Amino acid sequence: LPIDLLTGVDAQKAALVENGRRLAKGLPAHDALLWGARGAGKSALVKSSVGALQAEGHAIALIEIAGDHLETLPALFTRIADSERAFILFIDDLGFAEGSSAPRLLRSMLEGGAEARPANARLYVTANRRHIVSRDLKEQDDPINPRDVIDDKLALADRFGLSLGFHVCDQPTYVAMVEGYAARFGLDVDPQDAVQWATQRGSRSGRVAWQYVVELAGRQGKRI
Repeated sequence: LPIDLLTGVDAQKAALVENGRRLAKGLPAHDALLWGARGAGKSALVKSSVGALQAEGHAIALIEIAGDHLETLPALFTRIADSERAFILFIDDLGFAEGSSAPRLLRSMLEGGAEARPANARLYVTANRRHIVSRDLKEQDDPINPRDVIDDKLALADRFGLSLGFHVCDQPTYVAMVEGYAARFGLDVDPQDAVQWATQRGSRSGRVAWQYVVELAGRQGKRI
């Protein structure tokens, strides 16, 4: 998706593109955690930011990694470490089952482990939770110091130098999203109809805005 079509996330957009630009130039750059509301544009922004950097002429690529195959990351690191190209390693919608050892594995790859990611690669992770790992009130009854339990769970999110929050958008921002898409694809749009669509869906987000535009294009017999 062209990055200029992403509306309502200007600050997140600027931060992620600049971070990727630094990586592509061989400068210090952060691993990034994009967290927050469903359908708010987290995944779309990761992909669009790489496309925008490629359009600027930077040698950078996106590799998407399944969240349940993190143990294969060291092999990937070895494959790409000597490349002159920069890489964004993208893990979408990351979550862990209770008791999983994967959070500690990922932590070691992000910082300090023997198999840490190479200098030409950074991890971009999206998650619905700010701290990625779920927390439970039963932690307070743990025989271990509850503070220690909580700190251990939050330690993974702390490894990301860039943390970008995405929140449910207000009605004017949602309508602006719809109008931006409609203008790009030559569609006629009634803002009230767009709002009614979101009301029926029970949420306002970039995803819902796009779904409405797909519906609108179908009604008007236009391809998008």
